Amino acid sequence: MSESLQIEYKSSFNDAVIETLAAFANTKGGKVIIGVDNAGHPLKGFSIGEESMQQWVNEVKNKTQPSIIPDIEVISKEGHQVVEMSINEFPIKPVSFKGRYFKRVQNSNHHLSINEITNLHLSSLQTSWDAYEYPDSTIADIDIQKVEHFINRVNESGRFYLEGKPVEALEKLSLIKKGKPTNAAMLLFSKNELLYNVHVGRFKTPSYIIDDKIIRGDLFEVVEETMRYIIGQIKVAFEITGKKTQREEIFEYPIPALRELVLNAIVHRDYTSPIDIQIKIFDNSITIFNPGKLYGNLTIEDLNTDWYQSQTRNKLVAEAFYLTKDIEKYGSGYIRVRNEIKQYPSMSFDYREMGNGFLVTLSYTNQKITKDVLKDVPINVLKDVPKERRLDLLLSLIKDNNSITLEQMAKACGVTIKTIKRDIDKLKADRRIKREGGRKDGFWKILESY
Repeated sequence: MSESLQIEYKSSFNDAVIETLAAFANTKGGKVIIGVDNAGHPLKGFSIGEESMQQWVNEVKNKTQPSIIPDIEVISKEGHQVVEMSINEFPIKPVSFKGRYFKRVQNSNHHLSINEITNLHLSSLQTSWDAYEYPDSTIADIDIQKVEHFINRVNESGRFYLEGKPVEALEKLSLIKKGKPTNAAMLLFSKNELLYNVHVGRFKTPSYIIDDKIIRGDLFEVVEETMRYIIGQIKVAFEITGKKTQREEIFEYPIPALRELVLNAIVHRDYTSPIDIQIKIFDNSITIFNPGKLYGNLTIEDLNTDWYQSQTRNKLVAEAFYLTKDIEKYGSGYIRVRNEIKQYPSMSFDYREMGNGFLVTLSYTNQKITKDVLKDVPINVLKDVPKERRLDLLLSLIKDNNSITLEQMAKACGVTIKTIKRDIDKLKADRRIKREGGRKDGFWKILESY
């Protein structure tokens, strides 16, 4: 058996053993086998006495805070005696080793940052940052109309029934404590915009920004405004179905999956971090970065399964979105995203921890909608493309087919030929494209400056 989340091999007892025991105590518990090589095979000549074992336990106790006391015993391994030191997950975290804090990640110890130490402590106390009072705030800072709208949504959802005055309702949900708004209450209902931003933009390349926007406000508003921006930037096609010629909208990405990922970023971000949520929309992908790594003991490997159990960084914020039926409480978001993208065979769903945050990517490997538009223009047209996006789309269409006609461009963008001619003149004037050859045998050329 190799080293893992809960097993470590050591040739002798030293500070590295104590560090690992502290990391185990801060994670899911584990055991250190002493007297073996890196592969776990016993070392010849290793022996240990009862007195030394007691000294080891005392040393662990003295170098950890709060003090942990491991179980220790001599066991037989491959016909040789070795020592096993084991520790359970500690109830009040984090445990420090000589003033430093670690947790176990896969088969190694990870040094905890200040934010991770804070989150681990709050998690072990069954509370969260958003449950604490917002500094220097009063009930006068709460927008009562927003609270009333929230109460109506909660009562309509059927998950809970709130009655009484707005402030009383917030007190029932622990959003106001001792007459003071919590961090969660201010995030959800503040009269004034707090400086927790969603920075969203449309990119042609990682360094070429076509459009961007800073979105801030109460969290419910931010979700809706962010979704409006994203939907306004992605492509949508029409497909004619049925004998009565009904048109069905086909979006470039499944909208429920996008909403799930936006909600996940906003509800679960680390609000103690000054970093913005960053959403980047490219030609074939969307990335969403939010500050804060996976919370608690949740791992990437857990997320890859359909039976993971999530832990909530912002308990009160998550509870509010649950009561309005915006989210499910039991960590099924990624399962729903995977189900949604099954209708998009070439789409990938990737996620990873990066720096002090978490990055999610939805991407696809072909230009399915764009190419379908060009191939079958009469039944698939893009809907209501704004001018700035339309210019960008024209460049993409030309890139895919430099012989495309004005008629095809107009149908692909859902506008008149006259409008397309004005757009083409604008692209020419900006020296982004030029026409090579005649009307029948010519082609469009994207200039190198673009």
